[in-house]
Amino acid sequence: MSDIARPTLSSALSYQNPKAALEWLEAAFGFEPELVILAPDGSLAHSEMRFGDGLIMVGSEWNPRVKSPRSVGGMNTQSVHVQLTSDIDGHCERARKAGATIAQEPEDQFYGDRTYRCFDPEGHLWTFGQTVKAMTEEEWTKASGLTVQHKL
Repeated sequence: MSDIARPTLSSALSYQNPKAALEWLEAAFGFEPELVILAPDGSLAHSEMRFGDGLIMVGSEWNPRVKSPRSVGGMNTQSVHVQLTSDIDGHCERARKAGATIAQEPEDQFYGDRTYRCFDPEGHLWTFGQTVKAMTEEEWTKASGLTVQHKL
């Protein structure tokens, strides 16, 4: 049994070239390699990367219904959100310099976070956020006109 602690929830992403993705995610986003399992032919069987207390799994396309966005015309049905603790603008510049396509520049949100969105080289959509102003839900409503509640 592995002694690697896993969070209750994590994301798994499929890439055409998962080995390149591991290197890019480390350089662009600051993810830290945690675990790499190689098949006898040297291909990547499974891998995990950490960011703070979060974990992502990076792997190959392994099923006709599990593809990289690059294999399906850039379409996404999900995205990954990463909460930063500091320097979101610097993080965005790091990602841009590494080749990320910035979909939304850093921008303050009505709920007190500053966020940006980008696509990685295979088209996965990533959102990064940082709380820059602690706000109450009542303040969110005043700032946005939206209704905030915890249950329908």
